[in-house]
Amino acid sequence: MSNKERYITWVDEQEYIPIFMMPWWMDAVCAGKEWDVLLAEDEKGNIIGAMPYLLRKRAWFKYIIMPQQTQIGGIWVTAETTADRWKTAEACRLIKEQLDAMGLAYYYQQYLPGSLCVDAMHGLGFKTRERVTYRVEDLSDLDSLINSFSKNKKRQLQKALSLHAERKMEVEDFYRFHCGCMAARKRKISYSREFLLVLERKARRLKQCEILSICNADGVPYAAAFLVWDKHYLYYLIPAFDPIYRESGASSLLVLEAMKLAREKHVRFDFEGSMDKGVAKHYKQFGSTPFTYFSVEKYYKPLFRLAIFGQKLREIGMH
Repeated sequence: MSNKERYITWVDEQEYIPIFMMPWWMDAVCAGKEWDVLLAEDEKGNIIGAMPYLLRKRAWFKYIIMPQQTQIGGIWVTAETTADRWKTAEACRLIKEQLDAMGLAYYYQQYLPGSLCVDAMHGLGFKTRERVTYRVEDLSDLDSLINSFSKNKKRQLQKALSLHAERKMEVEDFYRFHCGCMAARKRKISYSREFLLVLERKARRLKQCEILSICNADGVPYAAAFLVWDKHYLYYLIPAFDPIYRESGASSLLVLEAMKLAREKHVRFDFEGSMDKGVAKHYKQFGSTPFTYFSVEKYYKPLFRLAIFGQKLREIGMH
């Protein structure tokens, strides 16, 4: 039995695995690419930790990075392992040894907030960098939640009183809408139509996604978002806003309606991280709380750093 097959069985036995580390998610976001799993086992052969990963290749370099639209990865350990720092460190050491043997040029993944594996990997020579996501943990009282919004967001919600939320936008329409929103900002969309179709199909089959849109009385969309959820959180995965309607309040109403959906699903709300100061400022105004998580990385081959730097210079020169 392959590591991937063992991982699929093991995941079914766990009380909770984040959506971003589920086998079906990896199948979707890595479609056409190579993904696999490293496993850490105890002396009895029981899995105590696992690390699903996307392996990419460029020229003679092999490297591990996060798949598109995937916030969390890294090493996941069993609840029993998490309760013991020594066992957590041991699981990380076992996986680190396998990483070292892969002949990688570079490794980069983002670990779950609060993961004990971050310190363990840092102690094993990996570089860790702080990142932030914004969450709303208590959605039980919507009135109190709205009262916690900034004055600016409350004003925007007043502007949006003539708009309404819909949950019937087709995935193809969402993609076209997002492309149009990006084009209006003279930017290119970061994912392909095929990528979204595969992700939506797999998530819809498991009833773990929704496309939410904010429209005017004629049904014209002003804003929309592709949302996914697991047992603990609903993630504000791909939001899109038409800049023409910037002053309509649609973007604020979209967030509120997404929070209402999370409340319906009896889960918490995660803005899905942002290191962009402008976006972070926007998220902070919805009564959210910052949660720290960490990226873990290592350059195995210094030449890879130069290759990436050169690629960035060429991309800059093309604009």
